[in-house]
Amino acid sequence: MTLQDILWHLLNFMAPAFALAVLVPLLAWPFFRKRTPLPWWAQVLVNFVVGVAVLLACLWWLGRDGRMTAYALLVLAVTSSQWLLARGWRR
Repeated sequence: MTLQDILWHLLNFMAPAFALAVLVPLLAWPFFRKRTPLPWWAQVLVNFVVGVAVLLACLWWLGRDGRMTAYALLVLAVTSSQWLLARGWRR
């Protein structure tokens, strides 16, 4: 496997986490815009790190990537992290 192949595999592995990390703050903005103390790029960064961590944990736990369980846990983890960042427990 060449270095280019390894790079493509890593980028494709992290692509779902990056897509959710960008989309979730954009979609949550109308609901939490006054309560979120972090700028949008910091929210994307935190959500991306959480998403990649979940994908790596699922890869270790399930033995391979691309399972629907991993993607369901990815969505749950990223939306939970966005809720925590936006202080969703406050009204």
